[in-house]
Amino acid sequence: MVYRKKIDSRVRTLIQNGVKERHRSLVILVGDKGKDQVVNLHYMLSKELIKRPSVLWCYEKELGFSSNRQKRMKILKKKLKRGIYDSTKEEPFELFLSSTNIRYTFYRETHKVLGQTFGMCVLQDFHALTPNLLARTVETVEGGGLVVILLRTMDSLKQLYSLTMNVHSRLRTEAHQDLVPRFNERFLLSLGDCNTCLVMDDLMNVLPISSHIRKIKPIETDETDAAPAEQALSPELRELQLSLRDTEPVGSLVELTRTVDQAKAVLEFMDALSQGSSRCTVALTAARGRGKSAALGLGLAAAVALGMSNMYVSSPTPENLGTLFEFIVKGLNALGFQAHVHYQVHHSTDPDHSGAIERISIHRTHRQTIQYIEPHRSELIGQHADLVVVDEAAAAIPLPYVRKMLGNHILFLASTINGYEGTGRSLSLKLIKELRQQSHAAQAENGGSALLREIVLQVPIRYAPGDAVEHWLNKLLCLDATEALPPAPPSCPHPNDCDLYYVNKDTLFSYHRTSERFLQQMMSLYVASHYKNTPNDLILMSDAPTHHLFVLLGPLRANATGLPEILAVVQVCLEGGLAKASVLNSLQRGRSADGDLIPWTVSQQYQDSAFAGLNGARVVRLAVHPALQSMGYGSRVLSQLADYYQGEFTSLRETDTPTAPSASSSSSSSSSSS
Repeated sequence: MVYRKKIDSRVRTLIQNGVKERHRSLVILVGDKGKDQVVNLHYMLSKELIKRPSVLWCYEKELGFSSNRQKRMKILKKKLKRGIYDSTKEEPFELFLSSTNIRYTFYRETHKVLGQTFGMCVLQDFHALTPNLLARTVETVEGGGLVVILLRTMDSLKQLYSLTMNVHSRLRTEAHQDLVPRFNERFLLSLGDCNTCLVMDDLMNVLPISSHIRKIKPIETDETDAAPAEQALSPELRELQLSLRDTEPVGSLVELTRTVDQAKAVLEFMDALSQGSSRCTVALTAARGRGKSAALGLGLAAAVALGMSNMYVSSPTPENLGTLFEFIVKGLNALGFQAHVHYQVHHSTDPDHSGAIERISIHRTHRQTIQYIEPHRSELIGQHADLVVVDEAAAAIPLPYVRKMLGNHILFLASTINGYEGTGRSLSLKLIKELRQQSHAAQAENGGSALLREIVLQVPIRYAPGDAVEHWLNKLLCLDATEALPPAPPSCPHPNDCDLYYVNKDTLFSYHRTSERFLQQMMSLYVASHYKNTPNDLILMSDAPTHHLFVLLGPLRANATGLPEILAVVQVCLEGGLAKASVLNSLQRGRSADGDLIPWTVSQQYQDSAFAGLNGARVVRLAVHPALQSMGYGSRVLSQLADYYQGEFTSLRETDTPTAPSASSSSSSSSSSS
């Protein structure tokens, strides 16, 4: 007898509301049989979307079931031979696997799904998740879709606080083993602020972790409303499309855009291509899901229409360019090109690239080629390129490779400023800044057109504006820290009047409203001052027992009620204190443990086993407010930091009085300095 249970109406209401508003929903399934409920969630989502949404299924090592259709068919045949298969009682999960387009990927290979879009994302093996993985995968889900996180069976969600994550093994060192998983606690507390989040057990019982769960009600919509895709088109965009309808080729390409920002980006690309300047750079920046890759694809279609012959596209992997090549093909079709008659699409034969498109050959009037090229092979571009396009230039492409792509050709650069790819800001902090200065100098000398054009996309396309999951993820991982940069203080205190303060990490990552504002300010200084940032920095700051945080503050007013203005942030890592026996053993094997960078490096280079036994503090990052740099605040931080670890601020005897209250004590055992 098949046991059927009525599903809580709030689950269906949440999915229906997400589809109507084109917003994503977050579902946490607690229990070892949570994957069986993925089938029901996908079925409910399919009924609302009137299509079967594709699924991205991410895992660490083992799925727990076979993802190979042939293996499943072999198992089915064995059951038929043994006479134990009943065709009337086919398992729903097996039917789901065989009838759904599912992309399975290891967590270590999730960088290949950047730039792709799915209707549903399933994240299993929670212990293997990191902030980087969370940011990569969640942002691939389209509006109306579902993000499902699977957790193991636990008696209380508070057990998540003490769950050992895989990354924790790399944060411990020989001398520092005690680790506090603050990130997990902050993750769980943050779910209460996501209005489109439901936490359920593996029997689909809703767990009341926040008050908003009781307030989920159906959204009333007019039955005469247009389809969601049509609703996304604003009157301003419609007017622009109508005005350009008779202007080819730009009119047909603008018809394919979804927002005014994207349409203006295509017009800017078209203008840059038609100017004839051989050293023009167009920089396109936006948050994730704003249609950058689609705009680049339409720009390449415009280049084909203008007769350019040699065009190159670069990205970390060709799989990241699925959307870009898709819109190249759509643009060519809109311009009257016919597949197999006027152009050919060539797929990669490399098994690691999963058949991704790597070249399009056009032969309508003359030979034209759009070719994918790996970033480290940029020297192959040579002097014959007419146009070079770099998608996600700041994500995983080192800056020297991007520099090599500059030359006597037009260059389109696209980069994410918020989200996972946007945390590495080498493109905006260095390259675009240099190009901006060169462009201003060239304009001042020659009075010609600008060498650099900058475009910013604001309105989301992958999902509707106001998406609660995007807001939750940005807040949890501080992905929009570039927008949280506090203004420069009205008056700059003298560095000698500023004091260094130790930051209590338990308070900082407690998810209190005031603590969150302070954390956002600290992260904004990091992102604004450093170009090598990733979301994983957050778990390093919160959970690593060797890492400590300090902030430099100006003189505090007695009647102040708000947060103090942060002038500088410094992150320090305590190293050393290694046993001589373990050092000798590692030197003999030629391998070193994680952490303790300086002790291991010096011991290996100088074959000195005694050095690693010393205790020291390494400055990992020091970030000063951009408006206050080169004014002595960084030197003040280092001076105060040295005094602190030399014990000049904190008394080692209870009878003595500290000489200055500028830094609170962390522990007297860490006061030695190598």
